[in-house]
Amino acid sequence: MEASSTVFSKILLFDIDGTLLLSGRAGYRALTRTFEEQFGVESGFAGIPVAGQTDALILDAALKRAGLEVTSGAKARFHARYCELFANEIQFPGPRKGLMPGVAELLEVLTRQEKIRCGLLTGNFAKPARIKLQHFDLWKYFYFGAYGDDAPVRDDLVPVAVERARREQVIVQTPGDVVVIGDTPLDVQCAVAAGARSIAVATGSYDEVTLRETVADAVLADFSDTQKTVEVLLS
Repeated sequence: MEASSTVFSKILLFDIDGTLLLSGRAGYRALTRTFEEQFGVESGFAGIPVAGQTDALILDAALKRAGLEVTSGAKARFHARYCELFANEIQFPGPRKGLMPGVAELLEVLTRQEKIRCGLLTGNFAKPARIKLQHFDLWKYFYFGAYGDDAPVRDDLVPVAVERARREQVIVQTPGDVVVIGDTPLDVQCAVAAGARSIAVATGSYDEVTLRETVADAVLADFSDTQKTVEVLLS
């Protein structure tokens, strides 16, 4: 163990979309516009599943359906333009745009907990994730994270987040001290793959009944009961 490192009792890794907030489909609009600009295909993401998926896999699915094979350079240009358009789209209203119930209060309480560090585990590309959280004034609560840029498969993201925590002198003693919080079965699955705990919250595309059919360690309707949520996260 590095001399300057601190052993923390928990690392809490939060998903973004459907867990912390909804962007009012800003990401979908930006993806669609970028796809049409770059590849000449309208409505390129219509009907493609997005809940719990990484942005990289969502793009690959749209390209495959359109019958397109593109270079890594074309994907890089897509990424850059998408980030530009997303920064604009996030400014506009949209359906259900806003924070999930209790999120602001929960993060404020967690930031005052000793030896607890909050991070991100999201399928979003890193730059749009930051733009999104800054728009809702949540970026300040997170110390590290793993993103859709880091790996196309969500199961590979927990180790990335834990390694980045270590670089910030934040380490935990066992995989079970890492908690993944998300709104889809894929969030639960990636926690299981890493030996982490998982908390599912029914604020996104899946209801409590469906989430209880997963192997999540706990399922919450939402974060509106701050005390109860903190107890579940830190148990």
